[in-house]
Amino acid sequence: MDGFVQILETVNGLVWGSADSLIGAIDYPPVLLLLLGTGLYLTVRLGFMPILKIPYAFGQLFSKDHNKDEGDVSPFGALMTALSSTIGTGNIAGVAVAIAIGGPGAVFWMWMTALVGMASKFCEGVLAVKFREVDEEGRHVGGPMYYIKNGMGSKWAWLASLFAIFGILAAWGTGASIQANSIADALNANYGVAPWVSGLVLAGAAAAVILGGISRIAAVAEKLVPAMAIGYLVAGIIVVAINAPEVPNAFMRIITNAFGFREASTGITVGLLLLAMQKGVARGIFSNEAGQGSAPIAHAAARNNDPVNQGIVAMLGTFIDTIVVCSITAFVILTSGMIPEMCEPFVRPDLVMLPEGCETGAPLTVMAFEQALPGIGSHIVAIGLAVFGFTTILGWSYYGERCCEYLFGVKSIFAFKISWIVVVFGGAFVLMLEEGGAVTDVVSLFWLLADTLTGLMAAPNLVALLVMSPLVAAMTKAYFDRKDTPDA
Repeated sequence: MDGFVQILETVNGLVWGSADSLIGAIDYPPVLLLLLGTGLYLTVRLGFMPILKIPYAFGQLFSKDHNKDEGDVSPFGALMTALSSTIGTGNIAGVAVAIAIGGPGAVFWMWMTALVGMASKFCEGVLAVKFREVDEEGRHVGGPMYYIKNGMGSKWAWLASLFAIFGILAAWGTGASIQANSIADALNANYGVAPWVSGLVLAGAAAAVILGGISRIAAVAEKLVPAMAIGYLVAGIIVVAINAPEVPNAFMRIITNAFGFREASTGITVGLLLLAMQKGVARGIFSNEAGQGSAPIAHAAARNNDPVNQGIVAMLGTFIDTIVVCSITAFVILTSGMIPEMCEPFVRPDLVMLPEGCETGAPLTVMAFEQALPGIGSHIVAIGLAVFGFTTILGWSYYGERCCEYLFGVKSIFAFKISWIVVVFGGAFVLMLEEGGAVTDVVSLFWLLADTLTGLMAAPNLVALLVMSPLVAAMTKAYFDRKDTPDA
């Protein structure tokens, strides 16, 4: 087991960078560079269309022009399914990690990452609809494995299969075990709910939804995702309003720190600039999943015959997740006065260990909400983590299911769903093993495995986006050149 963990840690370091580089010597690992570089390249190639057309995109979100098009769910339902997997614990805990370790400037680089990430999401949505298929049960299926196979040719089928393999494994880790574990931990810590009870409830609730397929997942997501996002945003806005005098200072800290200025010094600190950039970029990508290849699996099921139009809807996922939801968490923390001095971690961010009295992650977010809303703030965060985590379980179950179908056919779907329900329960139940620190090793392995596989599944998708970018650019130009395109 120790040998396996060492190998996994080595691969993880190559993909995401090592923990030793978080403070001091800053490095930019391959996947982060590829994710950010691809987004930047696509943004320029598209003439900054994803940024310039944000108002137009929101106008298309509730359009009824595609009600009679082919597909399984509405374009809005596809977006909510995609958002169900991206709006999660990263929006609450991940933002706090970025600020505590990378400084307030990390928020600025999260914003920049989201803006260029919109181009990646747009291209994913376009290709998902362009190269989707209809399976033997009449479902519209697509995603990176399909647009790699159908768009790049049969000689690249191995790359499509590689994505599907990583997708299944990452779904079990990121979408099932980790989310269930985080929810059970939050409910146990705040309300004393036994992990096995949380596991049973989560497994039962997940079963009730995912056994109904994409239509039921989308139906739940259409209601739960907007409700949870609006509820969290309202609570955050109330906190920021209470701390309104600190808002200008928060903006100033974000901008100055982003470019290497420390409040107590003069001049630019290069290490501070690079650290803020690294943490902001990493957390932004972890949160919105732009370029990772998961969201197009949901968008492929949309009732929309126009690939470019669905791509326009898809790119809003990155904007909503990071520019809107993550920003609320950031301003709640920065206006609360709870942000500590920079604290040097001595393990990777997902399992950060800090000196006594220096908080990060969810505890820091709890402290910030509690400062403005005593006795209420901790409940907002706990409930937010639970609901966000549950919707992530639903969204990732669909991603894993489609990857499984691609590799093994439709007959494998039911078995995958059963395995999903079992893994969800197991992820929560593992907290019962908390004796002598044994559970820490298990949970740490969960995080390490999920983290590594999530990075690995992005690589085949990014290759496809770069190879097929000329096609996407041509289709986009044709779409906006059409005389009958409203408000284009």
